Amino acid sequence: MAGLERKQFEFPDETRRSAGGKGKVDIVTVGQFQIGRGVFEPGWQWSKHVKAAVDTESCHAVHAGFILQGQMAVRMDDGSELVYRPGDVFYIPAGHILWVVGEEQCIMIDITGNPHV
Repeated sequence: MAGLERKQFEFPDETRRSAGGKGKVDIVTVGQFQIGRGVFEPGWQWSKHVKAAVDTESCHAVHAGFILQGQMAVRMDDGSELVYRPGDVFYIPAGHILWVVGEEQCIMIDITGNPHV
């Protein structure tokens, strides 16, 4: 049986930063799970700050989590769009792009272990 664990995002196991410094994800590992806290500044866009690093037209990861602050828009490869706001729990299948909406930073928790910046 595994023991209890406690970690804080202020002391992450790993931090991933996007090109241009407009986004970061702090990752903690507890048990067999990786959980990310993403902080994205106004103006952050997957197509500008991540696309070149992963060399795909859209994000191929699956994401699930919730929005703490700000707004994040998603456009799926099929053209459907949705804006996530504080308090929203989200599921985003593979094949999407994301961007921050408005002038407030977006803070989200990603529980899937697939946080990209």
